[in-house]
Amino acid sequence: MIVHCNGIDIFYEVRGSGAPLLMLHGNGETHAIFDEAADLLARYFTVYTPDTRGHGASSPVSEYHYQDMASDVICFIQALGLARPILYGFSDGGITALLVAQQRPDLVSRVIASGANACPEGLTEDFLSEIRAAETRQHDPLLTLMLTEPHMVENALAAISVPVFLLAGEHDVVREEHSKWLAGVINCPLRVVKGQNHDSYVTHSTMIAGEILKILGVSDENAG
Repeated sequence: MIVHCNGIDIFYEVRGSGAPLLMLHGNGETHAIFDEAADLLARYFTVYTPDTRGHGASSPVSEYHYQDMASDVICFIQALGLARPILYGFSDGGITALLVAQQRPDLVSRVIASGANACPEGLTEDFLSEIRAAETRQHDPLLTLMLTEPHMVENALAAISVPVFLLAGEHDVVREEHSKWLAGVINCPLRVVKGQNHDSYVTHSTMIAGEILKILGVSDENAG
């Protein structure tokens, strides 16, 4: 399915019934990373999984900015008439979700973000070094994005008025002290998922469905 937002086409899939749950993928991925989790979550929610601008079947773009992605999500919610969806975001999707919560808290009921950073310095130095080297070779605007954005300010994060829950892998590329700082500024819970890295519990995994259901107080023996 396609919705037109901010001059581009956003492709998305929808499944299930119930309250709306919108899931945002990360850098260089597509909605398909959530297929397994979305199938399980669809037992309880109407699950929307869009492709971010420049990803998958959505319109290509020449450069990337998190604010543009946040504006697309705001437009997406409004265009489809979603009634304050739960907003889940992974990695870049988590950054986008936090921006939406800052700017339009009236449009979402709560935010769950995995592996989100408030600034490039929140990433581990080893990971940043890898990205710098790859960006030098490839000149990929998606890599440039990670090196230059986001730049969330503390007072805007502290002013988020909807419930937020942060997740991070035990071996994440986001520094644990940064995740703890972010949770402290927002004044929200942080769960570190033991034995997992940045994406191992999210990509093509029902584990993230289990984490989301646990946060929302829903029990499902098939999650995890």
